[in-house]
Amino acid sequence: MNKQVRVALVMVLVFVAGLALAGCNAGQATVGVLDVNKVMSDSPKVKGFQDQLNAKGKELSDQLEKDKPSISAEEFQKRQEAAYGEFLKTKQDLESQIDTTIKQAIEQVSKDKKLSVVLYKNSVAQGGTDITDAVIQKMQ
Repeated sequence: MNKQVRVALVMVLVFVAGLALAGCNAGQATVGVLDVNKVMSDSPKVKGFQDQLNAKGKELSDQLEKDKPSISAEEFQKRQEAAYGEFLKTKQDLESQIDTTIKQAIEQVSKDKKLSVVLYKNSVAQGGTDITDAVIQKMQ
């Protein structure tokens, strides 16, 4: 992307953010702010998904190590690749579940708090209502 396109894109984003914040001041819109990093690190539900993924990785690794002495190096490599593929599939499934859970919680909190817009915290320099803890609570 060339420099002019990036500058134009940044200007549009700043303009849209300004409109959203101006609407807040006029009582027309309420902006919620979500710290996704905090949700990912503090949510018991996300930790549960991570534990599931770790258990799957350990299970696959243990099975490979158990089979390793009785199979050829070539067969071991094939099984290793298959195990890695299965691990990635599990990871993608769990990430999808996390994403869905977070989106549902955001929708519920937005409705409860009558928010018109929810932005990610790393995109907001100032203002907005922090809904991070409420989203984590809804995810349980």
